[in-house]
Parts: sequence; C-alpha cells; structure tokens
Amino acid sequence: MTQAVLNTQLYQKMFSEQAHFKDWLISQTPEEVLNHAYEYTCREDILLSLEYNDLSPRQAKTLLKSPTPLADVFKKWDSWEDNHHMENIWNAVEARANEVVRADFIAQKNER
Repeated sequence: MTQAVLNTQLYQKMFSEQAHFKDWLISQTPEEVLNHAYEYTCREDILLSLEYNDLSPRQAKTLLKSPTPLADVFKKWDSWEDNHHMENIWNAVEARANEVVRADFIAQKNER
C-alpha cells in the first residue's frame, strides 16, 4: 500500500474512534462532559494534524494495528510534562496584554 492510502486509512480509523468518543461524551452529564473537554479538544487537534502531515508507511501501519490509535496518541501527548501547552497559553496572555498596553500608549499620545 502507498503512503497516502495508509495515512488515509489511519485518519479514517481515528476519525471513527473520535466519533464514537463524541457519541459517548454527549450522552454524559454536563459535569462529565466538562471533565473530558480537554481530551476531546486535543483529540480533535490530533486529527487535524493528520490532515496536514503524513506518517511513513511503517509508522501508519504500526498505528493501524492498535484498536484505539487516537486514544494511544492522546495518552502519549498527555503524558508529556514538557509539552509547553501552559507556556504557550501564558505567552498569548502576555502578548495580548502588550498589544493593549501599546494601543493605550498610542491613544494617549494622540490625545495630547
């Protein structure tokens, strides 16, 4: 099989896995849905990354052997303590604050 075919099969398998997860999730209580919101969003991002990137045929074949490749990848992602997610969030907070400070400075300067 070609690389494109294998990656498509993997994407379809993971997409189906996410659809089942979503069906389960929306049948839960609102509190339980909130408990899994981060997981759901990260799994969506994993799927999105597969739309823009390709694994090697060997990598795709290996992941296709798993009954739950999406859950496996999420578990790996979630286990990384240095994934910089919170650092990126903080960088966005600081960047936005700096934009507002800069805009206020310019507005005050123009009022003079």
